[in-house]
Amino acid sequence: MRQVRFLFIFLPLAACTKAAPPARPPVAVTVATAERGVAPYLVNANGLVEPVQTVAVQSQVGGVLTGVRFREGDEVKEGDVLLEIDPRPFKSALDQAQAVLARDEAQAGNARRDADRYAALVQKDYVTRSQADQAAANATAQQSVVVADRAALDNAKFNFDNATIRAPISGKTGSLLVRQGNLVKPGANPPLVVINQIHPILVRFTVPDRELPNVQKYAAKSALRVRATPRGDAIAEEGRLSFVDNGVDTTSGTVTLKARFENRDGRLWPGQFVAVEVELFVDPSAVLVPSSAVQVGQDGPFVFTVSNEGKAQFRNVTTGRVVGDRTVIEKGVEAGTKVVTDGQSRLVPDAHVEIRGPAAEKGAVGGKGPADGKGPGAKASADGRGAP
Repeated sequence: MRQVRFLFIFLPLAACTKAAPPARPPVAVTVATAERGVAPYLVNANGLVEPVQTVAVQSQVGGVLTGVRFREGDEVKEGDVLLEIDPRPFKSALDQAQAVLARDEAQAGNARRDADRYAALVQKDYVTRSQADQAAANATAQQSVVVADRAALDNAKFNFDNATIRAPISGKTGSLLVRQGNLVKPGANPPLVVINQIHPILVRFTVPDRELPNVQKYAAKSALRVRATPRGDAIAEEGRLSFVDNGVDTTSGTVTLKARFENRDGRLWPGQFVAVEVELFVDPSAVLVPSSAVQVGQDGPFVFTVSNEGKAQFRNVTTGRVVGDRTVIEKGVEAGTKVVTDGQSRLVPDAHVEIRGPAAEKGAVGGKGPADGKGPGAKASADGRGAP
């Protein structure tokens, strides 16, 4: 009888169990640490530079222009000689007025002495009362002539002095519009030259009327700091707010402000357009994160934070104004929290993260920025948040 041997092969029942999914690798991210820092509140605007004073120099007397005592574009001081008109006719008129005054003063003196003598004689009935009255009237008339002569002399002096045209203010001269040898007339156009006072100088700009309450509030405490940066220049000039208009422009919904700058280096020029920042106040202890950490979702701004276990956490935040390359966090993140600044697109809540490089930690301070008082400052957010 043949024996049949059976070989039993036990195969694993693969269909009955599932293999565990492979662990997801950690997501490489860059992080920064939320910190407390100085955050100024700034209102931004575009401004126009204008001189404190502008004078169109014109002649007050007529004559031939005989001398120009400045060069176009010179800085002049008040009282400096600018132009000279032929003084000879005015000198002759002045000499004549002086001679007429001397003559009439002599006649007035003689008439006064006659009046005094007649007044004494009439007391003794040596002359009639009518003769005494006539002498007194003649003396009074002669004195009036002297007064008129003095007025004519003052006018002659005025004309002679104005034959030399002096700078009425200190400032920068423009183009000479009437050349030597031309006949000038009083009040004629164009003016001889225009002088702009540029030390100090003003910057005029407008801000939305919603910022007016804040401007009024903080301007009442002290003169607000204003920075003006010319186009194509990275260095700002610093001045103080000097004027708030007494009405809001109903067409544009803005109010006009002016700031005064010393402008010692002459970097601000009349007619120049500048970027203006008005510093309303400074928050010395705001929570700041790099702006790259703030993302916007359907429910508003959010950030990813990193826990001590190395997991990503999703947090909705309330953002304030922008301070240079950083953003003020009003709610949702505390100082010392690590926030993700790069790699957010690959993150999900509770994902394991791998922090890349030491440069990530430097992102917390973002270099020397406005929050440490060395940058351009904070900007008001579009919805005006950040002002108390």
